[in-house]
Amino acid sequence: MRKMNTDIAIRVSNLSKCYQIYDTPRDRLKQFVLPRMRRMAGKAHKQYFREFWALKDVSFEIRKGETVGIIGRNGSGKSTLLQMICGTLTPTSGSIQTHGRIAALLELGSGFNPEFTGRENVYMNASVLGLTQLEIDARFDEIVAFADIGEFIEQPVKTYSSGMQVRLAFAVQAVIDPDIFIVDEALAVGDEKFQRKCFARLEELKIRGTSILFVSHSPASIIELCDKTLLLDHGVRLMYSSAPKAIRAYQKLIYAPVEEQKLLVHEYRAADQSGEVIEIDIESRSEIVSNERPSDAFDPGLVPDTTTIYPVQGAEIDLVQILDAKGSIINVLQPGGNYQFVISGCFLTDFEGVYFGIHIRSISGVVITGQRYPEDGKYVEHVGAGKSFKISFGFRMDLLPGVYFVGGGIWSSQEPNCPHRILDALMFRIIPNDKQKSFGYVDSSTCEPSLEMM
Repeated sequence: MRKMNTDIAIRVSNLSKCYQIYDTPRDRLKQFVLPRMRRMAGKAHKQYFREFWALKDVSFEIRKGETVGIIGRNGSGKSTLLQMICGTLTPTSGSIQTHGRIAALLELGSGFNPEFTGRENVYMNASVLGLTQLEIDARFDEIVAFADIGEFIEQPVKTYSSGMQVRLAFAVQAVIDPDIFIVDEALAVGDEKFQRKCFARLEELKIRGTSILFVSHSPASIIELCDKTLLLDHGVRLMYSSAPKAIRAYQKLIYAPVEEQKLLVHEYRAADQSGEVIEIDIESRSEIVSNERPSDAFDPGLVPDTTTIYPVQGAEIDLVQILDAKGSIINVLQPGGNYQFVISGCFLTDFEGVYFGIHIRSISGVVITGQRYPEDGKYVEHVGAGKSFKISFGFRMDLLPGVYFVGGGIWSSQEPNCPHRILDALMFRIIPNDKQKSFGYVDSSTCEPSLEMM
C-alpha cells in the first residue's frame, strides 16, 4: 500500500460498493445453498441476484485544511461514500486512508440512543470520538451552549424535535475540534438562524486546519464554503474541480433532457479521466476591475468565459441585454444608477403556466440578487407556440464596484420544468466611486456614518 502523504487528510482509491439485489426471499436462500451444491457436483456457478453498484472506482484526495463539497442527483452515491469514509460501511473493493480524528454528521439522530438523555448522549458520543471524561467535562458547557436546547438536555432524546436532534448532534461533532469533519444534508433540517451558526462554525474549523467533506443541494453553500467539489452520478465520478465549475456542470446535467444527460455524462467523464477539465481561475478575474473610470459605457472586452446555454426544451432565449435610460446597450454601469435588464426570445411549444427569472452572480458564482415575473406562486397562465417575448427587469445598481455576471431563464409548472436557461449570459462592471466606504457586495448605506467621542 502506498504510504500516505502527511499533507493528505483523506485518500480514496478506486472505491467501489456493490449490493446484491434479490427479487424474492427464495432467491436469497438459493444463493446461500445452491452454488455450493453445484460446485460439489462440478457444475457451473449460477447467480441468483442482480448487482447494484452504488459506487464504482471513485478516487480523490483531500488535503489537510481543505473543504470539499460532494454534489449529485439522488442515488448518485454521496451518502454511501461518506459512510465508507467514516467506517460505518465496508467497501466491496478499493481503499480509504484517513489521517486524524473524524467527526461525522451523516443523518438525523445517527449515533443517539433515543432512551438516553441529551447529557448522556453527549458523553457517549464524545467518548466514541476519543475524548476522555475530563475532556468531555471541559467542553460540555460549550456543547450545551452551542446546541441551545435549554432544559431539554436532561430529557430523553426521543422527546426531541428533528431540529433539536440536529442542534445537539452538530454541537457534539463540531466542538470536539476534529481533524476531519464530514457533514451530510442533516443541516437542512435546522432553522435559518441555526444554519448560519453552523456555517460560521465550519468556517472556524476550516481556519484551524480541519478538513471538511460537505454534502449539500445548495449551490450557494457549496460555492461559498468549498475549495473543490466532487460531482457524482450513478456512483461514478464525473468531475473533481473548483466549486463553480462543478456546480455549472451539475445544473446543466439535471436540467437537460434524458438523451442529453447521457451525452453530458460521457463528456464529463472523458474530460475528467483525460485531465482536460479546465479550471476557472476565479482570482485572475480581479484584474478586470479597473480603478480608472472608462470613457465609454460599453466595454467589448467584458465577455464571460463561463456562459452555459441549457438545452432548448420548448422555448429559446436569443438575447440578454442591459440598457440605460436612453435605451443604449451598455455593460459599464454607474453606482446607484437605474438600468433595465432585458431578456427576449420565443416559445416553440405551448405551455400552461410559466415564469421568467433573472439573476446576478458574483465572480465566485454566488447569486447576489435576482427577480422573477410573476411573483412567487404565480404564473403566466398560457403561452402558445410561436409567441415571442421580451421582458424587462428594472435594477438600481446598489452593488459595490466590481465585475458581475447576469443569467436568466424560463421555468414552467409542467414538464419540462426548465424550457430554457442561460447561465452567465453576459458580464458587467460597476465602476468605482471616488470615496469607497462600504464593503462586501451591496452598498446599503443611507447616510454618512456619525461618530461621537465620549
